[in-house]
Amino acid sequence: MRRETLYRRYFKDNLFLRFILIVSCIFVASIIVFSYLMLMLISQSAVQRQMDIQRKTMESVSNYVEHKYQSVQDIMRDVYRDGDLASNTTFLLENPFGEYVEHRLDRFFISNESNSDVVQYFQNKIDDDPDIRSLMLYSANQQVMYFYSNRRQFDMVSTNAAHSFVPDTMYLDEASNVSIPNIWVLKSLGMQRSPMFSVRVPISNKASLRNIGQMLVYFDSASIWQSMKNYQQDFKGTILVLSAQNDVLFDTSGKEYGKKYLKLQDMTSDEDISLDGMVATRLTQSQAGYSVVSLISKQELEETYSSARNTIITIAAVCILFAVLLPAMFISSFAKRTHRIIRFTRKVKNGDLNARISDSREDELGQIAKSFNDMLDELNQYIDKVFKAEIKQKRTEIATLEARVNPHFLYNTLEVIRMRAVSSGAKDVGDMIYSLSVLFKSYVRPKARYTFKDELEACKMYLELFRIRYTDRFAYTIECEKELENLPVLKMTLQPVIENYILHGMRTGQKDNWINISVYPQEGVIRAVVSDNGRGIAEEKLSRLRQDLEQDDGVSESESFGLRSIHDRLKLMYGKPYGIELISEEGAGAGTTVIITYPYPGEEEMNHV
Repeated sequence: MRRETLYRRYFKDNLFLRFILIVSCIFVASIIVFSYLMLMLISQSAVQRQMDIQRKTMESVSNYVEHKYQSVQDIMRDVYRDGDLASNTTFLLENPFGEYVEHRLDRFFISNESNSDVVQYFQNKIDDDPDIRSLMLYSANQQVMYFYSNRRQFDMVSTNAAHSFVPDTMYLDEASNVSIPNIWVLKSLGMQRSPMFSVRVPISNKASLRNIGQMLVYFDSASIWQSMKNYQQDFKGTILVLSAQNDVLFDTSGKEYGKKYLKLQDMTSDEDISLDGMVATRLTQSQAGYSVVSLISKQELEETYSSARNTIITIAAVCILFAVLLPAMFISSFAKRTHRIIRFTRKVKNGDLNARISDSREDELGQIAKSFNDMLDELNQYIDKVFKAEIKQKRTEIATLEARVNPHFLYNTLEVIRMRAVSSGAKDVGDMIYSLSVLFKSYVRPKARYTFKDELEACKMYLELFRIRYTDRFAYTIECEKELENLPVLKMTLQPVIENYILHGMRTGQKDNWINISVYPQEGVIRAVVSDNGRGIAEEKLSRLRQDLEQDDGVSESESFGLRSIHDRLKLMYGKPYGIELISEEGAGAGTTVIITYPYPGEEEMNHV
């Protein structure tokens, strides 16, 4: 209800406020839609750029781990390529260490040449790669672990199945290429559990191809950070390295190392999914059996374009402000000038013909103001020269008529004649004079509000004259809806029609002459139908009368003056849909029907005719 009141108060009758509202709404909607599209484009671009950084970081990590995996594979490949080294390695894993030393000495004395030292070979490999924390050779036959506790010390640890779980774990983990270091192995070697990842390679007898043990290389997980140095400032979220068993080998947050991460176990490689408000991406290395996972929250992704979003919102707000203020300022100026013209026209409407519009601009409103001023100047000149002269002439003519005709004297004279006719026994003559006197009074006496009842009463008095004149040869009927009697109407719009019937249509030699007047509402207008059984009108004459009614060249001089007068007055007062319509056929008793259409008066016309 309040919205409707505000609309009626400020917008309903104010074109300029409505125009400002419409223009502002269009501008604001356009700016909002454009800003939204720009924000969507920039946000998608920023998110895509961040996801590309995440993928590059993952690829860098994956390449690093794969490089370490391949380096371990290369160690064993070099062993197999060197026959002497392969033979010594096999002897070391299949025999006690003391026998291995004797074996090397015997070969040295027999061939008088130094042969490959397995211990030194693997020591050199550790020295070549600073990321290696420990390297181990496990002998499955002897259940002995040869390892380097530090970079310069080679030790042996017995892992007999009766006293240790190492043989079982080595057997169970044989298929794992890259994994987290086994806790039982660490305990057997006396190593503390710290962030490391293990690369495992089986060792086989080159001659028999039988598996004789395994090589384990532990790499420091912290070294993975070095592979990310190009992206450390840009990547967000968390990067995880998972083993084939979903054990966390590396975690940038430092919270998940060594734990099982099963949330992504069914996720395929290079697939982005949403998980608990996070966007997860997985890159899997099938040969080594590990995968690299990127986890980034949607909030962090939004932060990548937050500055752009704030900039767009600020620019959009400024644009909306200008989009509202600039049209409002321009249209307000235009509205003030327009309202000045409206106030001026109201002054002119109230009779102030000396009012002028002060607007010196040369735009459309300025030209309208100048045209109004010029029109008023010409109108004043015309009034001074022509209209005032015509008014003086009319006043002179009216004074002359008033001097020649004294209605009061005429009424008294008609009354004396009527009384004389009655006293002489001519009662019908007295009635005719009475009707004429009443009719004359109704037309001459001014009346502020002339209604259908007054018009029909005048018609009745006129018809009564001829009813008395023709006694039993003429009859009339008058019908009018009760609701229409007090409605205003133009004077003398029915009597000329009746007069035409008396003068041109009545068959004075016949006894069945009649005329009917019927007034009724129909489809928002008022119809007055005057029908008779007179002589009718010839087709040629009827066509001429209709054509004469539709002429717009002033008052006709033809015999249809009365009808033309009614038709012209109704059209001038109310417009073309209103006026007279003629329907007739030639022949005795064929008759004529005249339909007069009036507007149904509104509240203003109820008091003005």
